[in-house]
Amino acid sequence: MITTNKELTERAINTIRFLSADAVQQAKSGHPGLPMGAAAIAFTIWTRHLRFNPLNPKWFDRDRFILSGGHGSMLLYSLLHLTGFDLPLDQLKNFRQWGSQTPGHPEHGLTPGVELTTGPLGQGFASGVGMAIAEAHLAELFNQPGHSVVDHYVYAIVTDGDLMEGITGEAASLAGHLRLGKMIYLYDDNHISIEGSTEVAFTEDRMARFEAYGWHIQRVADGNDVEAIDLAIQQAKLDPRPSIIACRTQIGFGLPTRQGTAKAHGEPPGDDELNGAKLKLGWPVEPRFFIPEDVLAYFRQLVERGSTLELEWKRRVDAYRASYPDECVEFERRISGDLIDGWDTDLPSFPADPKGMATRAASGKVLNALAAHLPEIVGGSADLAPSTITWINNSLDFQPPMYQGRNLHFGVREHGMGAAVNGMAVHGGLIPYGATFLVFSDYMRPAIRLSALSHYPSIWVFTHDSIGVGEDGPTHEPVEQLTSLRAIPNLVVLRPADANETTEAWKVAISRRNGPTALLFTRQSLPVFDRQVYAPAVGTQKGAYILADIGESEPDIILMASGSEVSLIVEAAGILSAEGRSVRLVSFPSWELFAAQPLVYRQSVLPPTIKRRLAVEAGISLGWERWVGDQGAVIGIDHYGASAPYQTIYKNFGLTPQAIAEKALSMFD
Repeated sequence: MITTNKELTERAINTIRFLSADAVQQAKSGHPGLPMGAAAIAFTIWTRHLRFNPLNPKWFDRDRFILSGGHGSMLLYSLLHLTGFDLPLDQLKNFRQWGSQTPGHPEHGLTPGVELTTGPLGQGFASGVGMAIAEAHLAELFNQPGHSVVDHYVYAIVTDGDLMEGITGEAASLAGHLRLGKMIYLYDDNHISIEGSTEVAFTEDRMARFEAYGWHIQRVADGNDVEAIDLAIQQAKLDPRPSIIACRTQIGFGLPTRQGTAKAHGEPPGDDELNGAKLKLGWPVEPRFFIPEDVLAYFRQLVERGSTLELEWKRRVDAYRASYPDECVEFERRISGDLIDGWDTDLPSFPADPKGMATRAASGKVLNALAAHLPEIVGGSADLAPSTITWINNSLDFQPPMYQGRNLHFGVREHGMGAAVNGMAVHGGLIPYGATFLVFSDYMRPAIRLSALSHYPSIWVFTHDSIGVGEDGPTHEPVEQLTSLRAIPNLVVLRPADANETTEAWKVAISRRNGPTALLFTRQSLPVFDRQVYAPAVGTQKGAYILADIGESEPDIILMASGSEVSLIVEAAGILSAEGRSVRLVSFPSWELFAAQPLVYRQSVLPPTIKRRLAVEAGISLGWERWVGDQGAVIGIDHYGASAPYQTIYKNFGLTPQAIAEKALSMFD
């Protein structure tokens, strides 16, 4: 905490307000209401409580700050500039413009000091739960009596809109159950949303709801009262539960005609309104982006404070190293993100087996082998661990007060699980995964999309990946989900064809640190290919590979498939071979990985001279035209599934070796 007098405090808060409003006005685009209304809340957090080092935004034991209402991004950018992060004033003047570090909503990895990509409401709130899970887990593992090397809070400013979103209910319920006391959220309770007063749609007692979730609740009557906000945060730190502090604010505080109205939310105030606010609050109308020298000097004290805080932490780590050398080596490896040497050795290699196993079962074996090498692997499912087979054996549940457990019970909360996994991934020190059925990936799509946009190394495990779900019927049989996931930029999707491809798929997911990976596994058993006959499964890492060339001559047709349909094209090749056709079989687990290979490799697998190409997949056919070309064909399912044993469904939908062979032969006519 750095001291100040009341007059300087007011001017510091107004500096935040008007830097933000000036930027919105100059861009002629943005949201001035939140920054102007919540400036005092943010000031109190950043100057009196938040532990951070502007010179090293990635200092591990810093507190994390989340602006969950990402539309108010200028509030965060103003704070980052004022407190000495590498965000020059010119970047604020270039708000929302091409090539700037100040986009319309905060983006992790683009702007120094932005902890989390926020914008879709509720995602920031829920990802903070994942950050708090990571902090609790690492603190339980590594802190020792007299040695605290992991001890930080997650602060957030959350909005009416955040609290309306369903994902917030899921995440808040989980956080309350887990008693994540390092979460302190301040609620910008301004009673306004885009359509007007929240009275039109949001009238429940919000604090009573959070009390029922198991949170510590407080109310601050005046959101401009720094001392009251400060005291509430102090009280929150004393309570073992997650805390939410409702601060009654006025959106667009200071605007002469727009304060407290929806007009303040999401459009520039206009020159007259902005100038009127400055006159009302005793601020110079000109120049724009005015920062008083003493205010800047006050904020820049936080640079020295931050360096001191990090230095003190490093001294604690040194003392920890002297007393617990082995633990410190492991701690430093974990927070650096380095993998243990040999992490990918001794992974399962599955013998040939015509009856085989479900790839979800193979995945469970691989996951546990990896977890034995990599203690940072942590995760769970949306109440489906026995079905997704994602339980880490010989490990505890993550439950209060046993936070060292690696198995998370997310409950039936796919929305919240997705965001929490992102929070764990971006926090550091963990390799997190979240699991559910593929059809329910739709519930998680915003979190998956943000993981891809923000390059979080989240791992998504989706089982029951096709109409092979069978008797559960079309509500549980994904047909469009695979293609929709492939459409997300920077998401690598892998659908392995057998148990050995499953091992390779997991290796890709663990080693990929610059973005998320989706692993898609079957409910039904698949043959395990004889790798003495067929190519090694390591080709999985290239996205597609030649499984085999069948026939006496050069191939005159290529059959390609992913996942469970690869065994079907293998059988179809036998039929075609008996008809005198030479066939190339291509296993195609990942479009994204294959597309990233050099052209020479791609053409070696799919030679341009072979025009007859047939792709087979138990999902919609959209997208395969990229790989089969204009003379190729696709056998897919461009409709919903049915309820029956999966063998019956495959037969009736034309996904049989005979049907595939007949289609292939027709391409020679």
